[in-house]
Amino acid sequence: MTTQQPAAQRKRMRPEERKRYVLEKAIGYFSDEGFDGGTRELAKRIGVTQALIFRYFPTKEDLVNEVYREVYLSQWNDGWSSLLRESDHSMVERLHSFYEGFTGTFSRDWMRIFFFAALRDVDIHKRYLMRVTENLLLPICFGVRRELGVKTELPISELELHLAWTMHGAVFHQGIREFIYGYPPPTRPNLRYYTAVRMYLADAAEQVPAEIARLQALTERGEEPPHFDPILWRFPVP
Repeated sequence: MTTQQPAAQRKRMRPEERKRYVLEKAIGYFSDEGFDGGTRELAKRIGVTQALIFRYFPTKEDLVNEVYREVYLSQWNDGWSSLLRESDHSMVERLHSFYEGFTGTFSRDWMRIFFFAALRDVDIHKRYLMRVTENLLLPICFGVRRELGVKTELPISELELHLAWTMHGAVFHQGIREFIYGYPPPTRPNLRYYTAVRMYLADAAEQVPAEIARLQALTERGEEPPHFDPILWRFPVP
């Protein structure tokens, strides 16, 4: 009886093919098992030696970084930020266009690796959330100000960012429902974001002008309004 060998051993691969094979298997491994397992268990699972993994990824951290680049950064569209900053279309049009593309990146591996990383404090989720905040949510907040006719150079406030995160979290939850809970996808893809966008813009129209007025009053009294600090990853508390 012949034992079937893993693909990496059944045929001769070029180095870049072998590295790609290990990376793809690592993505599946971390998606299934999380980040508690080490490279020894990964090597056993995919049928290669641990030395082979270390040839391409000297440390587990190097491998995790490559997983992050492949699962998240390779699907990131730099045009999203430009789309959200332009003013030729309404905010609702820009948000619909953005979320149509963004929700298309969701997958089983995307969702499971993200949550495993958060549970084990592997910084994949932190890096990605920082990228989302700086490149997507802050431009959305500034775009809403412009559309509402609010003219101010004040930094984005906690309330403004909270409203944007509430919308983004609602869209993100659609991915959780589909790829974590196994809930069937909506028959109309735009339902993943349509309601969240509508509610966000309505809430922003009601609350942002008053929030800006409050912050301007603080400034006029010589007080510095609190603002989002991407380095501290929180709003400073007086």
